[in-house]
Amino acid sequence: MALSTLGLALGACSSSTSSAPPSSQPPTSAPASSSPAGEPTSGAGAISAIESNWATFFNAKTPLAKRLTLLQNGQVFASVIKAQQGGSLASLATSKVSHVSLTGTSQAAVTYTILVGGKPALSNQKGQAIYQDGVWKVGDASFCGLLKLENGGKSSGLPAACSG
Repeated sequence: MALSTLGLALGACSSSTSSAPPSSQPPTSAPASSSPAGEPTSGAGAISAIESNWATFFNAKTPLAKRLTLLQNGQVFASVIKAQQGGSLASLATSKVSHVSLTGTSQAAVTYTILVGGKPALSNQKGQAIYQDGVWKVGDASFCGLLKLENGGKSSGLPAACSG
């Protein structure tokens, strides 16, 4: 079982992603605010950007350079993401965002599920999106959580950003 979980986490970190469903948040009549040069930081626009960016990041067909722009402190993880691209499990694994809750103008809670062959394997995982450089990114804590799962729950051997 541990080996299958280990492989699943690896696949999840380099998987293709299904489209995220619409947020269950009701539409707001207030205009979404945004950074002068970036994505909206509030409202439905921010939620949509988070869902889209999360899906793009977890899509193995997304070029490495683009994936790195969608991960908080992405350059720190470049070698890990590059090493995981093209894994055999990656073609079977997808992620699906089920809920986004804005917790401020620079942070959001994300609930997602990792699917393998269309069936839930890691359900209702908690993650976070971080607004950095005008873009909603997958929080490095979320990515580190998957890497730690892949690494048997240990942070040894992982990028320094995962040691916290």
